[in-house]
Amino acid sequence: MKPNVGFIGLGTMGKPMALSVHRAGFPLGVYNRSPEKARPFRDREIPVFATPRELAKKSEAVIIMVTGPADLIAVLQGEDGVAAGLAPGRTVINMATVSPEAVAEAAALVEGANGGFIDAPVSGTKKPAEEGTLLVLASGDWSLVDRHRELLLAMGSKMIYCGQTGMGTRMKLTINVLLGGMMQCLAEALVLGRKLGLSAETIFESIEASPLASPLYRIKGQAIQTGCFEKQFSVDLLHKDLTLILQAAGKAGVMLPATAAVRETASGARGMGLGGEDMAALFKALAMTAGLELGG
Repeated sequence: MKPNVGFIGLGTMGKPMALSVHRAGFPLGVYNRSPEKARPFRDREIPVFATPRELAKKSEAVIIMVTGPADLIAVLQGEDGVAAGLAPGRTVINMATVSPEAVAEAAALVEGANGGFIDAPVSGTKKPAEEGTLLVLASGDWSLVDRHRELLLAMGSKMIYCGQTGMGTRMKLTINVLLGGMMQCLAEALVLGRKLGLSAETIFESIEASPLASPLYRIKGQAIQTGCFEKQFSVDLLHKDLTLILQAAGKAGVMLPATAAVRETASGARGMGLGGEDMAALFKALAMTAGLELGG
């Protein structure tokens, strides 16, 4: 029998992930700090709980998909938090991108309530979340992770076990260095090429035919060419993740000058009012500063 699952955080990623859990046949209950985001679940007659504590009481596994470190701790602690309602032996799974320190604090809160903790952030954006094809970067006690494999793979097409608790988050920060850098390089190349008189169509055709071709460039290139910057992974979230990466790098004594430059571009894009748009809008920010007309 599949365990009762509680899902906390019904935003751009959380909503489709929770619906994937529901479609996979897991009994589901949800909680969101903004009640209106729970309406699609209520309409499907999926229980909506008033507090994380009440949700945890009814759940054998609680998945948390919130924005950042402070949000993760906020839903876990306090008299209305998950830890207060968690029965011994139940499991909490963090799937949000947070800091290693927040993961350690979250694990301590859960284990202090005699629960099990899995750190399993996901790689992917809105569309893979809707399709249930995210990459799950799981860490924690292997037997606990393996026991929840079916649940994790309800949301993803592949799970990679990264090691002890917190290693999933460290892996997510590591690969997002590449995510930010690739998006920045694509935006810079496109702005330069356009200013030199090349068409966007020719630039992307050349990229696709070269060793540089990648699914990311294909997807973001299409968004840029069609002028569709509806968020799949927003500039705001990219900026948040890059900040977490640079904080971790500072503590580890690692220089990441290119990553710092990408964060500055994201900061500038946010200042231009592009924070809620997809990260492909880094191109828009650079194009605006170069006096380049969008389109074509």
